[in-house]
Amino acid sequence: MKSREEEYREIFMVEALEYYDAMSRHISELEKNPADAAALNELFRLMHNLKANARAMGYPAISEVAHRMETIFGLIRDKERTFEGNVVPVLFTGVDTIGEMIRAVGAGNELPSADTLLANLDRLVNGEEPILEDQPEADDDDANRKLELSDLVYIQIKKLDHLMNLVGELIIDRDRILTLSKESDSPALQATAAHLFRISDELQYSIMDVRLVNVGSLFNKFPRVVRDVAAAEKKDIALEVDGQDIQIDRNILQIITDSLLHLVRNAIGHGIEAPAVREQAGKPAQGQLTLAAQTERDNVLIQVSDDGAGINVDSVRRKAVERGLVSAEAAQQLDDDAVRAFLFEPGFSMAKEITDISGRGVGLDVVKLAIDSLGGQLRVSSTLGKGTTFTLVLPTSIAVKGALLFELDARSYAIPLMHTDSVVSLQPEDLHVVGGLLLAEVQDENVPVVDLRRLLHNGDGPLPPTNRHELQGRQDIIIVNYNNRKLGLIIDRFLRQQSIVIKPMSKPLDTIDLFGGVTLLGSGQVCLVLDVPALTRLFLAKRP
Repeated sequence: MKSREEEYREIFMVEALEYYDAMSRHISELEKNPADAAALNELFRLMHNLKANARAMGYPAISEVAHRMETIFGLIRDKERTFEGNVVPVLFTGVDTIGEMIRAVGAGNELPSADTLLANLDRLVNGEEPILEDQPEADDDDANRKLELSDLVYIQIKKLDHLMNLVGELIIDRDRILTLSKESDSPALQATAAHLFRISDELQYSIMDVRLVNVGSLFNKFPRVVRDVAAAEKKDIALEVDGQDIQIDRNILQIITDSLLHLVRNAIGHGIEAPAVREQAGKPAQGQLTLAAQTERDNVLIQVSDDGAGINVDSVRRKAVERGLVSAEAAQQLDDDAVRAFLFEPGFSMAKEITDISGRGVGLDVVKLAIDSLGGQLRVSSTLGKGTTFTLVLPTSIAVKGALLFELDARSYAIPLMHTDSVVSLQPEDLHVVGGLLLAEVQDENVPVVDLRRLLHNGDGPLPPTNRHELQGRQDIIIVNYNNRKLGLIIDRFLRQQSIVIKPMSKPLDTIDLFGGVTLLGSGQVCLVLDVPALTRLFLAKRP
């Protein structure tokens, strides 16, 4: 994995070589037509941008040459100098020197001296004649250096998306061929299928790697956002950014941009107290906001943390009862995580008044839906008076997902591993019925359990009360986890864990919320991928 410095250096090299090519083109145009204002303005702009970029990257020699060149082009633009006579070879030498310096950076070599050039540029600024030395004749190597191309290219995202879709189709067909080869008695076919598996697997991960970008490309835009929001709220906020070199699929980063912005704005607007309030509570007047990224197995964790007032669980519990989301009796039995889950209900807000910066809770359902669409999770932890942390658990890529395959009514289904907490097999006597609801004790926690068959085929009415005596024999149960709520799904049989390529469902089936897409198994069978968030919401709406 490339470091952040290497990534920035590559970006600088791509832009610098583009600037050099454009400079060479425009200065040739200016030589043909010294009155070409468009070419002159473009040269001035290119020098200005290269100066700033080189200074930011720690290449002062390039920055200084670009600065002096910019000054000369400025004088020509202001009609204080003319692009003629000895001015022309000096400026052409300046462009060539910039090219040599950029190539030296790319090769990791020492930058060539530009003392003679800088002295001549100073003479031009002062209205003096430059001292020109005899220029050696250009050889083939010099010409080749001027014509060499960058090792890096820009690729449109839509082209990478199309390529990823084609690789997805290839993976599906590969699994089919692999299954057929195992059913065949041909050793040659089996060897070819095994080779195809290795090559396509490497191709798949190579394409996924091309789509990865550093989260710093988004994180580094937040200091200005935090400054502006803090100024509007009359608060003093210090932002700490960590883990910028963690890599993630570019499309995932694009999708979570609005969610991160919302969480940061809410942390400043409602999470972190005003300076006077903080001082009264014995805190520093300056609030601390942290934006961090880290990896956890195959996932990327992005955290937004503040040292503000925290979430008052009792207040959230009362608000949930007022809104009719839960009865007062049931609310008292909920733990803190279950209570904080109400913050993600549509329209749920703890804000006392509506402002431009919404209170924590306003719009968190939209944030949750965005994370759900990626197959991720949103977690919240908080300590009253000390602060709150929102954690976005995201897949590295949305192209390929790990899934648990199982069977129900002789059909295969898949559940993303992101939402799979555990799998258990229990006897009917290990299950209990409370208020018409089936419960299982899993890892010292009572988890509601429902027959997935009933949940999928019950129609619009509520689920009928469960009778434990209807269960026959050992029950295979998948424990899924969504929004800090666990739910056990009774299935017919576990199959296996497998990486799958999820394809979206076509119209009009895409309106069915319970399925997040389809995949094709090696057997050729179409497999529906269950949407755990939608299943959980359906169960909560239909439970007895």
